[in-house]
Amino acid sequence: MSLVFRYLGTQILTSFGLALTALLLLFGIFDLIGELDAVRPDGYTTGRAFMYVLLGMVGRIQELLPIAALVGAIFALARLAANSEFTVMRASGLSTPRLIGYQALLGLLLGGTTLLVGEYLTPPAERLAQQIKIRGTTGIVAQEFRSGLWAKDGRAFINIRQMRPDATLIDIRMYEFDDRFRLRLIRQAESAAWTEAGAWALRNVTETTVTETGTRITRREIANWQSPITPDLLSVLMVNPDRMALTTLYSYVNYLKANQQQSTRYEIALWNKLAFPLAAPVMLLLALPFAYRQPRNSKLGSRIMLGILIGLGFHLLNRVVGHVGLLNHWPPVLSALLPLLVFSAAALLTIWRIEQR
Repeated sequence: MSLVFRYLGTQILTSFGLALTALLLLFGIFDLIGELDAVRPDGYTTGRAFMYVLLGMVGRIQELLPIAALVGAIFALARLAANSEFTVMRASGLSTPRLIGYQALLGLLLGGTTLLVGEYLTPPAERLAQQIKIRGTTGIVAQEFRSGLWAKDGRAFINIRQMRPDATLIDIRMYEFDDRFRLRLIRQAESAAWTEAGAWALRNVTETTVTETGTRITRREIANWQSPITPDLLSVLMVNPDRMALTTLYSYVNYLKANQQQSTRYEIALWNKLAFPLAAPVMLLLALPFAYRQPRNSKLGSRIMLGILIGLGFHLLNRVVGHVGLLNHWPPVLSALLPLLVFSAAALLTIWRIEQR
């Protein structure tokens, strides 16, 4: 590792850390102001709102990384240019391809580190934040429809009226069909709890078996229910797909596909996760042309503002392409990579034009 790379890396990472901290504090204040409207003295208190926002800031790191990387790199490179350090580096033989390689490697290190944060810290922090908020309001984790949460497992349709923060299910109804799609079993349970054996323990169970000759009702106090529907799968309802772990996303996509359900939204989120480490290198490449401009041509404040606008543009384009791809059934990999390809082309084209002058 060369001395130039270590020096550039130190300068850019320091500025990146300051930019990320400032952005997190700014968005944290906005989030807290938004949560204060829901504060109640007997439930969702100010302390719970503060904890909810604080835990949510872990997930904000991924959202704000491209902007922070771009702003931090612009600030560091502009300062090096203002002190003529960048000019000395160029005169000492630092070529543009080598500089691009430094920026790409540094960006991959940033993206990879943040990917680990998103994989191991963001999902539990987001889940805990949702539990804190819901416990202070309704005490219910999931109730997607008026009739509760619906899931499909093979030829069985499961209706869960309520899901509590400890993963306890309340008022479960299962409708099982045969290979001709004729109803053969209705099972109702008052509650269900996940056991260490990897199954649900149903309580106060009533089973209605439907046959050609009639129906038979059986009542049991406790019954085991083996199902691929686990607390981990149900927990996706508490975490935004963009903040879920890769392993959980992959498992849930396979579950949806196996049950012939729509999985495009989660596939796009999965590919976004896989493509995420490339966002930081692209942003650092976009910052590189700012180092070639003479400091007298533009004030540092305007450069930073331009960097923020470019970063917001990338974030907005990423969101828009994701929604458009979902509506028009684009391949998920295209929805994830298209913004990166557009901004990469813009960065390389700008650097090439500067080199031609």
